[in-house]
Formats: sequence, structure tokens, C-alpha cells
Amino acid sequence: MNRSMIQASVTMGQIQHKLDVIGHNLANTNTPGYKSRQADFSSLLFQQIDNLSDEGIDEAANQEAAPYRLTPDGIRSGSGARLAHTNIDLSQGNLKQTDRALDVALLEDNQLFQLQVATENGLETNYTRSGNFYLNPLNNGQMLLTNADGLPVLGEDGQPIQFADDMDGMQIREDGAILVNRNGVEAVEAQLGIVEAVRPRMLEAAGNNRFRLTDNADIVGEGIIANADGQVQSGTLETSNVDISKQMTDMLMAQRAYQFSARSISTSDQMMGLISQLRS
Repeated sequence: MNRSMIQASVTMGQIQHKLDVIGHNLANTNTPGYKSRQADFSSLLFQQIDNLSDEGIDEAANQEAAPYRLTPDGIRSGSGARLAHTNIDLSQGNLKQTDRALDVALLEDNQLFQLQVATENGLETNYTRSGNFYLNPLNNGQMLLTNADGLPVLGEDGQPIQFADDMDGMQIREDGAILVNRNGVEAVEAQLGIVEAVRPRMLEAAGNNRFRLTDNADIVGEGIIANADGQVQSGTLETSNVDISKQMTDMLMAQRAYQFSARSISTSDQMMGLISQLRS
């Protein structure tokens, strides 16, 4: 296998990952609060071959060619491309009215709700834009505010939001305060913990429309997630921000790049076969 075939095969594998990202975006077009992903590529190591020097070159010819040359002397041979990073677009999607008291939509970009997730290493905080919440009963007679997967929603104090079971109604204000009606009296009993992703690139997908901090977030330090005075709209859900036309265009471009790399392997194989025939 020659160098061009290696380059093409490596690139084809990475393009397949990009197609997987596009397919995931298209599959979640109707998922509330879903944020589209964008795959970014970078070049692998390249090798500088036959890097010429000015020694032994005709001075007049060199002066004539130099003004028109934009690249270094010699040939740069790369090793293909790789998927460098998958960026998350936290911009707001369209709003869909549901008239359900526990459906909440964030009105600012990069803002997120907090969820508590149990992992092998203990409790972990995840983040989401999906605001379809539910009340689940606990064994102690309390009601726990959760997301669609049953994960506790965290308040501004970082603790799961719980209520006593004897309530007549509930609504969420624009500032995220939760009003509970008991015997005709309304009172604020909890506050949604809304944060802002100051550095969205430090978030990674955790599955089920959730995000978490990357493993190297501790090395980067603070300033990745910050508390925010969020603005929400009750009785409304944020739809996916996936741009279908853009995703289809990206898919066509990725498929063409994949076909080009596959044809490169086929052409290299034909050339190697031709050389073998000439030698024989």
C-alpha cells in the first residue's frame, strides 16, 4: 500500500464520523431542546520531501521564480485528515407553545438547565436545554422535579428541587422562580438553577440530550460554567435548532469527499497493477 492509499483510507474513516454526526443531527430534528453538532477537521502530520536549498541553483532562475512561489521549496506529503473536534451550537431554536405549566424554554443563547446524574464515581452535574419537566413522587411524601428521563432538576442552590405533595397548582415565572399554590395562597418555593456556558467547546455530549464537562475541564480551570440570571417562558418548549438544509448540504459534501478518497484508492491500485505488469 503506497502513501496515497494510506492518506485516502485514513481520511475516509474520519469522513464516516462526520456523516454519523450529520445523521445524528437529522434524527433529532424533532427532539425538544436538541442542539446541533458540527464536526471540524484538521490535518495530520505532514512530511517535507526534497526540500531544496539555494545552493547550486542558478541565481538568475531562482530570482525569477521566487516572486511567484507561494509555498516552500519541495513537496509536502500529508497523512490525511482527522476529526479534530465536535462543536455544539447552543443558539436558541424556535419556540413551540404547549400551554403546559411544567414546559419551560430558555430565551438566551448558551444558557442551560442543570440535572443531577448518578455515575460510578458519584453524583455528577449534567446540562440540558430541554425544559419538559415532570413531578415524580418520592417515598417521603415529597414531589421531585425531574426531566423526561427521571433525573432530578437542580435549583440555584445546587440541590434537587422538591415540593410537599399537598399542592393545588404550580407555575414558573419568567425569572425561573417556581410558584406553588396551596389553599389559594401562592408562594415561591424554588428557583430553577440556570447557568451559562461561557466556553461551550469544553462541553461534550453525555447522551439523551445532555451535556457534561470534559475530563480535562479541571486542567483548564474555572470560567467554563457560570451562574446566570436566566429568562424563561413557561408553557413553551424550545425545538431543535438543526438547520435541515445545511445538514443536507454538509452530507452531500461529505459524501463527495468520501467518493473522491475511494476513487483515489482505486486509481492508486490500478497504477500499482500497471507498474507490476511493466516490470514483468
